[in-house]
Amino acid sequence: MTAIGSQQQRIIPSVSVQTSHTGASTKPNELGMRVMQERVYAHRGEQYLLIKSPPASGKSRALMFVALDKLHNQGLKQAIIVVPERSIGGSFADEPLSKFGFWADWVVQPQWNLCNAPGIDEARVAKSKVKAVGEFLASKDRVLVCTHATFRFAVDELGVEAFDDRLLAVDEFHHVSASPGNRLGAQLAQFIARDKAHIVAMTGSYFRGDAEAVLSPADEAKFTTVTYTYYEQLNGYQFLKSLDIGYYFYSGRYLDAIMEVLDPAKKTILHIPNVNSRESTKDKEKEVNEILEALGDWQGEDPATGFHLVRCADGKLLRIADLVDDNPAKRDKVVGSLKDPTQRNNRDHVDIIIALGMAKEGFDWIWCEHALTVGYRASLTEVIQIIGRATRDAPGKASARFTNLIAEPDASEALVTTAINDTLKAIAASLLMEQVLAPRFNFTPKDNGPIEGFNYGEGGYSSERSNIGFKEETGEFHVEIKGLVPPQSPEAQRVCREDLNEVITAFVQDKSAVERGIFDDETVPEELTQLRMGKIVKERYPELSDVDQEAVRQHAVAALNLTQKAKALVAGGSEDEVKGNTALIDGVRKFALSVTELDIDLIDSINPFAAAYSILAKTMNENSLKQVAAAIASRRINLSEDEARDLARRALKFKQEHGRLPDINAMDPWEKRMAEGVAFLARKAAEARRG
Repeated sequence: MTAIGSQQQRIIPSVSVQTSHTGASTKPNELGMRVMQERVYAHRGEQYLLIKSPPASGKSRALMFVALDKLHNQGLKQAIIVVPERSIGGSFADEPLSKFGFWADWVVQPQWNLCNAPGIDEARVAKSKVKAVGEFLASKDRVLVCTHATFRFAVDELGVEAFDDRLLAVDEFHHVSASPGNRLGAQLAQFIARDKAHIVAMTGSYFRGDAEAVLSPADEAKFTTVTYTYYEQLNGYQFLKSLDIGYYFYSGRYLDAIMEVLDPAKKTILHIPNVNSRESTKDKEKEVNEILEALGDWQGEDPATGFHLVRCADGKLLRIADLVDDNPAKRDKVVGSLKDPTQRNNRDHVDIIIALGMAKEGFDWIWCEHALTVGYRASLTEVIQIIGRATRDAPGKASARFTNLIAEPDASEALVTTAINDTLKAIAASLLMEQVLAPRFNFTPKDNGPIEGFNYGEGGYSSERSNIGFKEETGEFHVEIKGLVPPQSPEAQRVCREDLNEVITAFVQDKSAVERGIFDDETVPEELTQLRMGKIVKERYPELSDVDQEAVRQHAVAALNLTQKAKALVAGGSEDEVKGNTALIDGVRKFALSVTELDIDLIDSINPFAAAYSILAKTMNENSLKQVAAAIASRRINLSEDEARDLARRALKFKQEHGRLPDINAMDPWEKRMAEGVAFLARKAAEARRG
């Protein structure tokens, strides 16, 4: 992060990843499958399959392999591919898979790719598409592609039973929600209850931006999950060596600061702010014109593509695609030029894309080196999708960057609360991306024994210490923690294995937790790691036992805090000390060696937001930082009854371990806080007795 316009112009990314660029993730096997696709294909016989894999990892082709097997070898009649918007339908176009070693080709008859049919997806104009779905179901053809909206209308009209013995493949599955108001989520619950269709769900960001659960726990338990991590994806690339993610502050108008982060030499997708946001000037087309002027002299439009031609000061001619223009004819021409398959491998086809609501989810431009976004976006999911635009592998593309340009909170602003909220949301996105990009953690209690395939460093596994092992091929840690509660039930084990990032997502979106963790000096870390995280786990997984809820809480806190401590140690080390893609691994090991023993109490005593504050302190204007802290302090909330009860429960555990209750005058702030919880409940009980 850096403050735009400050004297210090050094950019400090909040997340920085160096990759091994082994080429493994793009290397096909004898059937033409990449590593991720081969992993998915191994589970092709499952009725309910959930694929969690980053953008550009080949999910659409993985689905083709699975769908063809279900149609030819598993007795299913047809496959219906459902995508969130028409532009993504192109990902499921014909593919000559046999050319690369597979036993069949992927073919979609033109009349059954409804994403190519004219007309918007609204109930009043979608009748013809719903009719087409019915005609397809009655036909002998095998594959149909349509949007989420078309599918919803078709299910409403035809009923779930019309789709028996068919494969339903839902792309960008995070659009689904277990919330009663989410129609597609309700329909999928009906399909699962009927149990006569197969479902493959695919997503690059399984959590929803509004923190709603994607599936109910009972339905989710029926899915077999195949996970392919960002770590595996990026390390397996052939060309991309580094990815930086940062948020940068500016004062005044963003248009006056844009050129400090917009490098004309980098292939860039620039998302300007929504017209209703505080960053917007409310005239989006004028904003585009100002950006074009800042880049150089406008030379007109290319008649063939519709791209703006702009001559830079250094003489270079930039080709700029404008997706903000509301003129349908102009925009359709530009969109058509960007989707031109003959130009996909032409690096010089376009240099900069300026967009507002487009060029996000499913948008494929492999040459993008910089995703630059002005203002906070609608959700964490949207941020992850935008970052995914820059993480494609391409020849000559050694580095990629995501930059979020954010207005610095200003004491004179009437909308200071909104500004603070945007800052907190950007921090949340950064913390989440660190977890998404980190290797996976396998936590076990101390002395659990070594796990095969893990490298435990010099000297190997030892019963004399808490061990940390790493498995390079899959990007996984094995970390032993003294006092760790292991999950007991199959569901708790699944959550600890597959869902920790979803738990952490809910935690970093808890505004109160982020505010207090970063700006409130009086907050004790355990209030965040034990109380706030504990509350989130209880609300998210109410069906789990108390022991399993505590196990999930501990695992989530350990994953978050080990990543944060490792990051802090790496940032403090010299270039020679920690290098390349081993930086986080070395950081985790370094932290473990720096303490006498890695135990859960120590991990709970770490403030998960300390590293975020240290970056803010370096990059945000000092007065703004003080003002934000004052605003947070002014709305400090006293103990609630629920928090007091939780503190009292932990006080009883403290008594079991220490033979006494916590002391309200203790020097240790967490012991003091537990005692305050007990005193709070005692006071409430006395008031109740007095009436």
